[in-house]
Amino acid sequence: MSKPLNVYLVLGEESGDKLAADLIPALQAQAQRAGLEVNLSGLAGHQMTQKGMTSLFDIKDIAVMGFSAVLARLPMIIRRVYQTVSDIVDAKPDVIILIDSPDFTHAVAKRVRRRMPNVPIINYICPSVWAWRSGRAKKMTAYVDHVLAILPFEPKVLKDLGGPDATYIGHPLALQISSSNSPSKSRKTAKTSDKLLVLPGSRQGEVKRMLKIYGKTLTILQQRGVQIHPVIPAVPHLKTQLQSLTSDWPVQPEIVDSADNMDTFASARAALATSGTVALELALHKVPMIIAYRLDPIGKMLSGLISTWSAVLPNHILDRVLVPEEHNEMVIPERLARYLERLLDDSPERKSQLTGFDELATAMKTKQPPAELAAEIILRHVK
Repeated sequence: MSKPLNVYLVLGEESGDKLAADLIPALQAQAQRAGLEVNLSGLAGHQMTQKGMTSLFDIKDIAVMGFSAVLARLPMIIRRVYQTVSDIVDAKPDVIILIDSPDFTHAVAKRVRRRMPNVPIINYICPSVWAWRSGRAKKMTAYVDHVLAILPFEPKVLKDLGGPDATYIGHPLALQISSSNSPSKSRKTAKTSDKLLVLPGSRQGEVKRMLKIYGKTLTILQQRGVQIHPVIPAVPHLKTQLQSLTSDWPVQPEIVDSADNMDTFASARAALATSGTVALELALHKVPMIIAYRLDPIGKMLSGLISTWSAVLPNHILDRVLVPEEHNEMVIPERLARYLERLLDDSPERKSQLTGFDELATAMKTKQPPAELAAEIILRHVK
């Protein structure tokens, strides 16, 4: 074989680690066919370290979400940015792959580009410039050579905003769900099903804000004579909090392990969910839903930076209002309950969402798995 292909990974949380774990085998296979061996360095989470990669530091140091949490750990994050830049310069990689976490990964990329202007930098997962801080798109052209987008509308958005070139490679979640052995779609129209997913979010702050509202919503549904079986998927570190916050609910929810979400989502009748990527996951599982969200005080202060017309990804992908959403003062239990009552029934609202979800699945299809297409594009940029 010829000189090894030195690949440097820059990521900031476990979701990026999972993407890297899917990408690297595809990259290695394609590089091998070209007579190249791949050497990996940089940052890694649990999955990549299990595969033998050594991380520059523990990514838990920088894996923080929410404005308050970032401010509290800002000195540590800044130190880690400069440490990563220095390590990249020493490693002299052939290509740098930024994986999600744009506040950290882009801070690294800007500084690396000034010191190593000829090393290609590929951004895996487009920052949400379509949702807020759209000015970031144009600035990215100075330090990102290509964007690997996982949402179909993102390449056009980047082009319209003057951002770097981008390619839609498909969403790993869409591939995972479409290839899973989930139960037949017919279960979604059976009136006997009463399984209602309650998804308050993944952060402690939003769980506390949203769960009280969701508890009142379920109480109203019960008072209106609607039969429901509430199910809350929980990550391990939130299970105790969820049990405590739901202990006084008149309709006691079943709290299950979020690791089983493929099966849990596949058998659900409808969902009450907090805004986030979960809306796309529900749509791909063909679960009708209502989306709600209340910003924390700091989030409300910064809400002027938000430029999107919808916070629900299926709505963006189809370019129409398919899934209803309520925000801040409009998150009213009586209102949510009436939405859910219609979605749990065999109503026109329910049928409309199910039809839209079929369109969504078609819109997100790609000829190749995301990791394979991503690997092709990365190798194309390596000199």
